[in-house]
Amino acid sequence: VSLIEARNYAGFKYEVEKFPPADIAEMFDEIPEKYRGGFYRLLPKELASEVFVELSSELQEELIATFTDTELSVVLNELYLDDTVDIIEEMPASVVKRIIKASNSENREEINRLLRYPADSAGTIMTTEYVRFTESMTVEAALAHIRSVAIDKETIYTCYITDDKKHLMGIVTAKELLISDLKTRLGDIMEPSVIFVNTTDDKEEAAMKFRKYGFLALPVVDNESRLVGIITVDDAIEVIGEETEE
Repeated sequence: VSLIEARNYAGFKYEVEKFPPADIAEMFDEIPEKYRGGFYRLLPKELASEVFVELSSELQEELIATFTDTELSVVLNELYLDDTVDIIEEMPASVVKRIIKASNSENREEINRLLRYPADSAGTIMTTEYVRFTESMTVEAALAHIRSVAIDKETIYTCYITDDKKHLMGIVTAKELLISDLKTRLGDIMEPSVIFVNTTDDKEEAAMKFRKYGFLALPVVDNESRLVGIITVDDAIEVIGEETEE
């Protein structure tokens, strides 16, 4: 707070960037309300989005109330869709309307789709931001694709192979891609035996698969076996934590 009051913004950024997002989020509880908006706006954009996800729903709502529509749009564009949906589920209707309005058209469509899944289902905790390939692609093409889209994906360590209609066929890891010949077809190196869950499966059952198999990500398919998303380990841990509290 002293750095902000002294308008030593460079010093503030230098000090705050030393901390993980979860620790920075905890600082908001100690900062007087009048400084919270300024504190948040001084965070680098990517770090700010990571911190926002870690904040309580009460603090998120408080900050959103201080955002202009443009600022809200910038924040939402930095969030993964599953995090946006989690935030929406905790907000009053007036805030939800602002969030959906501030989202771009593509994200708005995905958000509305995710919100339609049954409560406590795997579909409600999945993200649609994953890396997908087809069997006929080469390792070289796959690596080039990862480089072009990785910044927008929640994880690139496990990639998914589908047919042209998005039916799940197998998986390939980033490690396998890196050690394979560039001309190799993905269909020749993929692992065809894939453990997955359906969008309507209970989210706690899905989370238990992470504990049993040590996954970093788990694919989610619809009733026609089409890949529609993935659940990542951080979301699974959150579900397990909620179950433990209950």
